[in-house]
Parts: sequence; C-alpha cells; structure tokens
Amino acid sequence: MTEKQIFLNEKKYFIPAYDRKKVVFVKGKGQYLWDINGKKYLDFFSGISVCSLGHCHPKVTKSIKFQADKLVHVSNLYYTLPQVKLAELLIKKSFKKGKVFFSNSGAEANECAIKLSRKLGSQFKKYEIISFKNSFHGRTLATLSATGQKKFHKGFAPLMSGFKFATFNDISSVKKLINKKTCAIIVEPVQCEGGVHLAEKKFLQGLRKLANKHSLLLIFDEIQCGMGRTGKLFAYQYYNVEPDVITLAKSVAGGLPLGVTIVKDKFANLFKPGDHGSTFGGNLVSCSSAIEVLNLIDKKMLNNITQLSEYTVYKLNELKCKYKSIKEIRAVGLIFGMELDREVKDIIDLCLREGLVIGSAGKKVLRFLPPFVITKRDVDYAIKILDKVFKVVL
Repeated sequence: MTEKQIFLNEKKYFIPAYDRKKVVFVKGKGQYLWDINGKKYLDFFSGISVCSLGHCHPKVTKSIKFQADKLVHVSNLYYTLPQVKLAELLIKKSFKKGKVFFSNSGAEANECAIKLSRKLGSQFKKYEIISFKNSFHGRTLATLSATGQKKFHKGFAPLMSGFKFATFNDISSVKKLINKKTCAIIVEPVQCEGGVHLAEKKFLQGLRKLANKHSLLLIFDEIQCGMGRTGKLFAYQYYNVEPDVITLAKSVAGGLPLGVTIVKDKFANLFKPGDHGSTFGGNLVSCSSAIEVLNLIDKKMLNNITQLSEYTVYKLNELKCKYKSIKEIRAVGLIFGMELDREVKDIIDLCLREGLVIGSAGKKVLRFLPPFVITKRDVDYAIKILDKVFKVVL
C-alpha cells in the first residue's frame, strides 16, 4: 500500500477524531523513527510520553515476546503471575503499603480514582471533587467532566456534575471550594496538556494539609509526568509530597496499553467485588512489559534524565535569547514547554519536514517529551532544526 493510498483509506474508514500529520511511520528504534519512504526522524515526543525508553527497546521487546508465547489473556476472575509481580513491584517502589487496580488507559485509571472517591464519600453523602482550571484528566464523560479546559467540553453537554475547579497553584482558591459535599482533590503535578505548567511544592504541600484536615482523598494524576519523566520514578517523589492515590498510564508498559491506579493502604479496601472491573485491564503482555520498564528505570537512568534536562534547558534558553517571539521555557526532567507569542502548528509541521518529531500543548506552546535514551548530541541536533525553522517563521 502506498503512502497516498494510506491517506485515502484513513479518510474513508476512520472516524475523523484525529488531525493526523502527513507521515506514515513504519519502524522505530531507540530515539529514531522511519517513515514508509525510508526517511529517518529524531523523536522528541515519544508518542506523547509513551515510549519513554525509546522505540522497541530490546529488553522490553523480549519480555513482550516471552509472555505472548506463553499466555496473552484469561480473565480477571483468575490469578496470573505477571499481574501479581507488577503489583508488588509498583507498591514497593511507591507507597510501600497499598494496592493497585489495573485498567487499559489513563482515562480509565482516573475513572477508577473518581469512583473510589465517590465510594469513600458515599457514607457521608459527599461526592464533589475539586479539580483545576487548565487540567486534563481524560476523554471519557467522567474524566472530561473533571478536565478544566472548556475546549474539550464543547458538544458534550451536559457534563457529569460534582466537579469544582480551583486555580492551579492558588491554595486559597481550593479552600473556598471545600464544603460538606467535598470528597477528593485531583491534581496533575505537571499540567502537561494544559501548557506544561509546574505545580509549586508549597501548593502541593497545602493540598496535602487540606486533604488531611477535611478527610479528603488526594489524587495525583501522573499519567504523563510519572514513570521517571521528572527525574524521579514518580512525580510526587520529585516534590516530596505523598498523595493517597496515584494514577499512571502512557509509558508504564513501554508502548502497550495499561492504566494503573495505586491506592494507599488506608483506602485500598474501599472497593468490594463487583464495585469495579475491567475485562482487559492488566493484560498479561502489558504487565510483563511494565515489569521490564520498571526494572530498567534505575538510579543511573534517573540521574541521566536530570543531567539531560539541565543541558536541554540551557540550549532552549539560548534559542530564547536569540528569538524574541519565545516568551518562556518551562521544564522539569524531560518535560519541556516553550511558549511563543504565536500559534505553533506550522512550526511543528516544518520540524517534521526537517526530521524532528515534536508536539504542542495548546495553540502557542511547543511541547518536547524526548525518550530517556537521548544524548546531548541528539539535543544539539534538535536545537539545530528548531533554529533553522525559527529563522524562517519567527
């Protein structure tokens, strides 16, 4: 099938939910992608923070093949080894005492957290959850209702009730919303989809105190910023503020679908059999891959992420000094946002044409989520392409 035929068939057979770029990727290795015509690209987006260890990591691929040859699926009505091993590993690396629920995606991981919050509050008729303006928690009806960006709501009213929106990094705005019906607070330590905005440590500490004072469940949505992205395995460890629930997905299984809701021991038995479920949640191949991913993200890799972050920020700020249209660089670990004074769609397209894959976070923010296997040389090459494109458009 030719590239042109693929474009035509996609238009003919797919519901038009995606605004796809005009490229067909057919191969990946490490930090590189190749299209159907054999052109090579440097990937600085990682499938929206999914392929954090790069494409087709040999050890991850080996674990996928091993499990696929043995057993792919039975049912969550039975015990399976990869699920139990992964659950143990996640708890030991996070809360030490707690339990997990496996689903298929970030939205489902947040759905689980929302239902858990409602279950906790049900005995006291508490059901309201405080979220934040500019947040993003998923595209199901419940997680869309928890999302603080109106552009995602258009056409889907009426949304699910029970969500209130405070201002990110403004603890006083949270205090004003707490009432007798409040059962939980859900927050992204880094608002990645919302423009790459970092939570202040003092703000997260304030949320923890409020949750303790009012007996609220504190949920950290780490779907995009967790699993090593910040230079710590979990984003809460970067801030040294411990939530009651962590939600994970995207990179947790190295490119395969897997959502995880990690719940502190105190709240881990709120669900009873029949309260929640997922047919495919905790797929054995995905769990096997996730075990390998967790084993690969070691101290050496996390330290390297921090060093690469510092170097990349330095190089991005060099561009900022050169081009007045660059308003701000926001970064933590290998999450970077570059805010411009204009829309960035054309810049992303031109970078793609030059062999660099990047993304956006809103209309005026370039977003970079490179895999953890990049080198300083890769950073230099990416900066070179950005500089070339900026010379044309800025």
